[in-house]
Amino acid sequence: MTTPDNTSDAPADVTPEVTGVAAQDWSRACADPQYRAAVVDLLGALAYGELAAFERLAEDAKLAPTLADKAELAKMASAEFHHYEKLRDRLTEIGEEPTLAMEPFVAALDGFHKQTAPSDWLEGLVKAYVGDSIASDFYREVAARLDADTRELVLAVLDDTGHAGFAVEKVRAAIDAEPRVGGRLALWARRLMGEALSQSQRVVADRDALSTMLVGGVADGFDLAEVGRMFSRITEAHTKRMAALGLAA
Repeated sequence: MTTPDNTSDAPADVTPEVTGVAAQDWSRACADPQYRAAVVDLLGALAYGELAAFERLAEDAKLAPTLADKAELAKMASAEFHHYEKLRDRLTEIGEEPTLAMEPFVAALDGFHKQTAPSDWLEGLVKAYVGDSIASDFYREVAARLDADTRELVLAVLDDTGHAGFAVEKVRAAIDAEPRVGGRLALWARRLMGEALSQSQRVVADRDALSTMLVGGVADGFDLAEVGRMFSRITEAHTKRMAALGLAA
């Protein structure tokens, strides 16, 4: 998934004290069938997200204004596919069928991408940098409460593929050349923020194991106050990304 540099833009202070499931490895944690189901759901959602990101970046490459830009996006698409392969292989390793694990999330993620289809090259860059990063921030928050093996995998596939610096450079250059572009892209980014948060909430709400894990029934879930703080952190990171692009949040 395309994400910004973790050290500068990711939500701060998202790792709680390591206790409970977060202090275990997968071989111990998976003994709880509800926790196992939640992890399979999470890996399935991430796997399809990475596969969709690969497909979308390959499509966006067609809109690239230069050959160098096209090659850069193709390289990023390849990185996304390698992330997908890691998740696919992990699902197979723990005895799950990757396609079946991904299937429940296809409609929601495809719907999100259909509703937020960019109309041009710049909107595509903003979507990958801002929109995808909101979902990645959410998954990082969840990862802090997973067993050590699953947490390591999730954080690895959320690593930046190089899109952050590339998007910032191209969008800032476009705004410098034509300042009016900034207003349009700022509105677009605000829309992405709303759609991405709604999509994340829908994915969780539709899967009982995931929602139970997040609200405290399994692992070290969030209480309601922590849910509020989590979304505050995600919103703060979004504001920083907007500033990096030279856009008003």
